[in-house]
Amino acid sequence: MGITERKEKQKLEIRKLILDASMKLFIEEGFSNVTIRRIADLIEYSPTTVYLYFKDKDEIFYALHDVGFQKMQEYNRDLGSIRNPLLRLHKMGENYINFGMDNPEFYSLMFILNEPMKKLSEMGCDWKPGDAALAALETTVNECMDKGYLAKADPKIVSLAVWSFVHGLVSLAECQRLEKLVPQEEMIRPIQIQALTWLINNLDISEKKNTGRA
Repeated sequence: MGITERKEKQKLEIRKLILDASMKLFIEEGFSNVTIRRIADLIEYSPTTVYLYFKDKDEIFYALHDVGFQKMQEYNRDLGSIRNPLLRLHKMGENYINFGMDNPEFYSLMFILNEPMKKLSEMGCDWKPGDAALAALETTVNECMDKGYLAKADPKIVSLAVWSFVHGLVSLAECQRLEKLVPQEEMIRPIQIQALTWLINNLDISEKKNTGRA
């Protein structure tokens, strides 16, 4: 590895150090209570070093926000190969649950904490990654309706219902509330997926139409 490559690798490593430390502090202490100096102290670098990579705390937050949605997108990379929209809808929900459970810090930053959305508004930034994820959900819901899997309704309302359902499953687990219903920790993920399957099966009207069930 040459000098240029080593320097570039070091830059990426320091940038990741900054982001990891910032994530930890934002979650534990709240965005407004964290300073560049506090981040620098945690990684044992000077504040000047942090400023070489990010102009301010807001830019660090925005970078973390983008990284989170990039990670979530990785879970959905194979969705396009699922032609049946109802199966795709189920897989989207399953991927959402798995992402949230595997990445609780990112999930909290992206979907639970109030401060990130306030900060995005103050920065004049749209919630583009989140809007894109919701648009993909709404597109799949629309396709389910067009192909007779879901009853005709406002796709935004149905999308909200599905999102709220899986968000609730992840949030309850993260807040350790699912333990009231699922005492064994290793059973939480399977129970979440079973609950999602129950929802999708009950939304599916195609079999009811075919069998004449009400």
